[in-house]
Amino acid sequence: MIDLKTKRITVTGGRGFLGGHLVRRLRENRGCENVFIADLPEYDLRDLGSIRRMFDDQRPDIVIHLAAVVGGIGANRDNPGRFFYDNAIMGIQLMHEAYSRGIEKFVMLGTICCYPKFTPIPFKEENLWNGYPEETNAPYGLAKKILLVQSQAYRQQYGFNSIFLMPVNLYGPGDNFNPKSSHVIPALIKKCVDAKQAGDDHIVVWGDGTPTREFLYVEDAAEGIVLAAERYNDSEPVNLGSAFEISIKDLVELIARLTGFTGKIVFDPAKPNGQPRRKLDTSRAKERFGFVSQTTFEDGLRKTVEWYLIQRGRSG
Repeated sequence: MIDLKTKRITVTGGRGFLGGHLVRRLRENRGCENVFIADLPEYDLRDLGSIRRMFDDQRPDIVIHLAAVVGGIGANRDNPGRFFYDNAIMGIQLMHEAYSRGIEKFVMLGTICCYPKFTPIPFKEENLWNGYPEETNAPYGLAKKILLVQSQAYRQQYGFNSIFLMPVNLYGPGDNFNPKSSHVIPALIKKCVDAKQAGDDHIVVWGDGTPTREFLYVEDAAEGIVLAAERYNDSEPVNLGSAFEISIKDLVELIARLTGFTGKIVFDPAKPNGQPRRKLDTSRAKERFGFVSQTTFEDGLRKTVEWYLIQRGRSG
């Protein structure tokens, strides 16, 4: 087990949604005094010179790579080239430079989007290569999958200690509520709150409501990453999830109840559903480094809605 308190830790994307929670957990929960953030505008991790400058400046023992260009179905459909290139080039160069400098450990965050479109439920890590990802987010998912191959190849050839974690969709306070790039939970919360305030009698939701999703509360995800950084030293990919599955239809109805929206929910089947079902087998994370999510979905969702309403009130 690695004592993180004694290490210099760089968190890429540390100003992002997950990054902010992870940095706080490292500092406040684990007592880490040397936690550094590698993020825009100081460091453009698509640029090798910027990556090298970051390593020179921060001299990390451990790198936790969270930085990513991400979004929901709409953003993935509009930016397939950008999502592929930016995510692949960041990870490939960052991991290679970390190996070249002999850092102690590299923690790579993958994505649930790595899985094939029709993966048996629950998703098991050994099913990862059994097909092509769901089309709307395949470029993003494949860019991350390439980094799993790199992680395993560098361990095999160089003995480089790199691990690969695959979280499901995250949610919680601090999430991205920009409708152009947000994921499903913040998008639906904003849609319900907007409709309630405007006095609208209905909202329109993409797809037919039948797909299912699993969500992981962001603070639980941060703890899972910390536990893996401390205890897990293998390149076999590991799911991070809650093992709780909910349909989009039930999700919208729950969000409507928690936000107080009482209008009609109209589904638009002309819009894409995305992957039909997502539910993870989370047994490997429990067995290898003792991670089990602690936050029930409704509790986490209520905290997220409360946070959003407070922020919205502050901004006028």
